[in-house]
Amino acid sequence: MVVLNRIYTRTGDEGTTALAAGGRRPKYDLRIEAYGTVDETNACIGLVRLHTAGHDIDAMLGRIQNDLFDLGADLATVETDKPLPYEPLRVTQAQVDRLEQEIDRLNADLSVLRSFVLPGGTPAAAALHLARTVCRRAERHVVELMERPDEKVSPESVKYLNRLSDFLFVASRYVNDKGALDVLWAPGQNR
Repeated sequence: MVVLNRIYTRTGDEGTTALAAGGRRPKYDLRIEAYGTVDETNACIGLVRLHTAGHDIDAMLGRIQNDLFDLGADLATVETDKPLPYEPLRVTQAQVDRLEQEIDRLNADLSVLRSFVLPGGTPAAAALHLARTVCRRAERHVVELMERPDEKVSPESVKYLNRLSDFLFVASRYVNDKGALDVLWAPGQNR
């Protein structure tokens, strides 16, 4: 259970932050950057939801926001040889599978795409594209973290972020009247 009685603790005043299973890292540490960018993705999705209230993807976005907190907890809980007094929260394959099912469901109704899509169309689609680009940055950080020999990252974390960026792209087209309002790239148009 999370209890937040006092927001400021002063423990980060020296430029470090605590990990979930103990220990401190500099605030610029790649692990902190990774789950901080996951948090940014979540904030972007919160902005998207200002434009999707009452839309059928809004419930999906609400679930994703909760998943992103799970992912942040996963990344903040470093695996060690020492047993923890609790079961750490980890992203699961079931969460990845659910995203794939939602992508397939939304994509089935979309018009065929024959060009790259520019961010835009409707406010919801533009906001979804912003969330997608921040999600891709989070994915890059998590992959870089995973490549470090002294760090452990669950493979499901990377899969989840990869699928999420795909979901956000498909969802942007879906809210753009199933692709009818997509703004398509016109290569070399302004030469």
